Amino acid sequence: MGKARLAPRKAYLIDTNAIIDYLGNELLEPASEQISEIINTEFNISVITEIEVLGHPSANENIIDFISMSYSIQLSEKIIQKTIDIRKSYKIKLPDAIIAATAISNELILVTRNVSELLNPHEI
Repeated sequence: MGKARLAPRKAYLIDTNAIIDYLGNELLEPASEQISEIINTEFNISVITEIEVLGHPSANENIIDFISMSYSIQLSEKIIQKTIDIRKSYKIKLPDAIIAATAISNELILVTRNVSELLNPHEI
Protein backbone atom coordinates (compact mmCIF):
# COMPACT_ATOMS: atom_id res chain seq x y z
CA MET A 1 0.00 0.00 0.00
CA GLY A 2 2.17 2.91 1.24
CA LYS A 3 5.60 3.11 -0.36
CA ALA A 4 8.27 1.72 1.98
CA ARG A 5 11.43 3.80 2.35
CA LEU A 6 13.57 5.64 4.85
CA ALA A 7 12.11 8.98 5.86
CA PRO A 8 13.78 12.19 4.65
CA ARG A 9 15.07 14.80 7.13
CA LYS A 10 12.72 17.54 8.39
CA ALA A 11 9.62 15.71 7.30
CA TYR A 12 6.34 14.80 8.95
CA LEU A 13 4.77 11.64 10.31
CA ILE A 14 0.97 11.79 10.25
CA ASP A 15 -0.78 9.88 13.04
CA THR A 16 -3.77 7.59 12.47
CA ASN A 17 -6.33 9.87 14.15
CA ALA A 18 -5.15 12.93 12.23
CA ILE A 19 -5.63 11.04 8.95
CA ILE A 20 -9.07 9.72 9.93
CA ASP A 21 -10.23 13.18 11.05
CA TYR A 22 -8.75 14.85 7.96
CA LEU A 23 -10.42 12.42 5.55
CA GLY A 24 -13.69 12.71 7.48
CA ASN A 25 -13.58 16.54 7.31
CA GLU A 26 -13.66 16.68 11.10
CA LEU A 27 -10.69 19.03 11.59
CA LEU A 28 -10.99 22.77 12.13
CA GLU A 29 -9.74 24.94 9.27
CA PRO A 30 -6.20 25.75 10.49
CA ALA A 31 -5.43 22.07 11.16
CA SER A 32 -7.05 20.91 7.93
CA GLU A 33 -5.05 23.46 5.91
CA GLN A 34 -1.82 22.43 7.60
CA ILE A 35 -2.37 18.74 6.84
CA SER A 36 -3.31 19.62 3.24
CA GLU A 37 0.02 21.43 2.88
CA ILE A 38 1.88 18.44 4.33
CA ILE A 39 0.22 15.90 2.05
CA ASN A 40 0.89 18.04 -1.02
CA THR A 41 4.56 17.25 -0.44
CA GLU A 42 5.99 13.90 0.60
CA PHE A 43 4.43 12.62 3.80
CA ASN A 44 5.09 9.65 6.03
CA ILE A 45 2.99 7.28 8.06
CA SER A 46 3.92 4.45 10.39
CA VAL A 47 3.19 0.91 9.28
CA ILE A 48 0.85 0.89 12.32
CA THR A 49 -1.15 3.77 10.83
CA GLU A 50 -1.31 1.94 7.50
CA ILE A 51 -2.70 -1.15 9.25
CA GLU A 52 -5.16 0.82 11.41
CA VAL A 53 -6.52 2.94 8.56
CA LEU A 54 -6.74 0.20 5.92
CA GLY A 55 -8.09 -2.29 8.46
CA HIS A 56 -10.93 0.01 9.48
CA PRO A 57 -14.37 -1.15 8.26
CA SER A 58 -14.94 2.22 6.56
CA ALA A 59 -11.79 1.95 4.41
CA ASN A 60 -12.81 2.76 0.84
CA GLU A 61 -11.02 3.55 -2.44
CA ASN A 62 -10.38 7.18 -1.40
CA ILE A 63 -8.68 6.02 1.78
CA ILE A 64 -6.68 3.38 -0.08
CA ASP A 65 -5.56 6.02 -2.61
CA PHE A 66 -4.61 8.41 0.20
CA ILE A 67 -2.50 5.77 1.96
CA SER A 68 -0.84 4.78 -1.32
CA MET A 69 0.42 8.38 -1.68
CA SER A 70 2.27 8.13 1.64
CA TYR A 71 5.63 6.68 2.55
CA SER A 72 5.00 3.87 5.03
CA ILE A 73 7.85 3.52 7.51
CA GLN A 74 8.30 -0.12 8.44
CA LEU A 75 9.48 -1.40 11.80
CA SER A 76 13.24 -1.41 12.15
CA GLU A 77 15.40 -2.60 15.04
CA LYS A 78 15.91 1.05 16.04
CA ILE A 79 12.14 1.69 16.15
CA ILE A 80 11.54 -1.56 18.06
CA GLN A 81 14.15 -0.67 20.71
CA LYS A 82 12.77 2.87 21.08
CA THR A 83 9.25 1.45 21.42
CA ILE A 84 10.45 -0.83 24.22
CA ASP A 85 12.08 2.13 25.99
CA ILE A 86 8.90 4.18 25.70
CA ARG A 87 6.69 1.35 26.97
CA LYS A 88 8.97 0.84 29.98
CA SER A 89 8.81 4.54 30.89
CA TYR A 90 5.29 5.66 29.95
CA LYS A 91 1.79 4.23 30.14
CA ILE A 92 0.72 4.54 26.53
CA LYS A 93 -0.82 2.01 24.18
CA LEU A 94 1.48 -0.06 21.99
CA PRO A 95 0.35 1.47 18.66
CA ASP A 96 0.92 4.98 20.05
CA ALA A 97 4.34 3.96 21.38
CA ILE A 98 5.31 2.57 17.96
CA ILE A 99 4.16 5.75 16.22
CA ALA A 100 6.09 7.93 18.71
CA ALA A 101 9.18 5.72 18.33
CA THR A 102 8.90 5.96 14.54
CA ALA A 103 8.84 9.76 14.73
CA ILE A 104 11.78 9.88 17.13
CA SER A 105 13.89 7.31 15.28
CA ASN A 106 13.45 9.09 11.95
CA GLU A 107 13.62 12.65 13.33
CA LEU A 108 10.12 13.42 12.08
CA ILE A 109 7.62 15.98 13.28
CA LEU A 110 4.57 14.10 14.56
CA VAL A 111 1.20 15.39 13.35
CA THR A 112 -1.56 14.19 15.67
CA ARG A 113 -4.80 15.33 17.23
CA ASN A 114 -4.39 12.73 19.95
CA VAL A 115 -2.43 14.98 22.30
CA SER A 116 -3.93 13.65 25.51
CA GLU A 117 -3.03 10.02 24.77
CA LEU A 118 0.27 10.48 22.96
CA LEU A 119 3.27 12.12 24.54
CA ASN A 120 5.39 14.66 22.72
CA PRO A 121 7.93 12.27 21.21
CA HIS A 122 10.70 14.83 21.55
CA GLU A 123 10.17 14.91 25.34
CA ILE A 124 10.75 11.16 25.57
